[in-house]
Amino acid sequence: MALPRSHQAAYTPSEIEFLAGEEDIIIIPTHSMPKLQFISGSFGPFRPPLKAKVPLWLALMLKKHHMCNILSPEWLSVDNLKKMLNDEETVAEFSPLPFHYMEISMMLLESASEDIPNSEQVRRYLKDLRETRQSKARAGLAVLDDRYLGMNNLSLMEINEIRPFFSRAFLEMRKLNAEESNNYSQPPA
Repeated sequence: MALPRSHQAAYTPSEIEFLAGEEDIIIIPTHSMPKLQFISGSFGPFRPPLKAKVPLWLALMLKKHHMCNILSPEWLSVDNLKKMLNDEETVAEFSPLPFHYMEISMMLLESASEDIPNSEQVRRYLKDLRETRQSKARAGLAVLDDRYLGMNNLSLMEINEIRPFFSRAFLEMRKLNAEESNNYSQPPA
């Protein structure tokens, strides 16, 4: 699929998902396995029921082959998401969340939903959290400054979504400010 020119400088969602796959996650192997060698490193040996920390991509691959269960990250619980949503709704700034929270949660809910307690409630809270954060980003337009925009604690996917629009908006604001300063610097006729 061809992307619009304005989005070509940004990452594709697949590329962001690939980057998120490097995040570590805890698994509980269901089978004993020797050390696994990959270009990116060695993992294991794995012995049930001992927990192991592996990259998300490996956890998903092992899960697909029924060789492990994935421990849901602490932040991906109903209670924590409820608190995050409440913070997001009551505080003007963006709340700190894992940099790849959207991609990680999507991949886990898609491939290992049975390992996530109350997965349907988790989905709803994630949807509400995402919508609340999108509203905040749109509200940030009202305070746009052509020199600086402070939006801390955005995830990579959120940055990627707003980058094309904000980049174009900054460019237009600079043009307007340049025209305005030219009008003020010229003496009246």
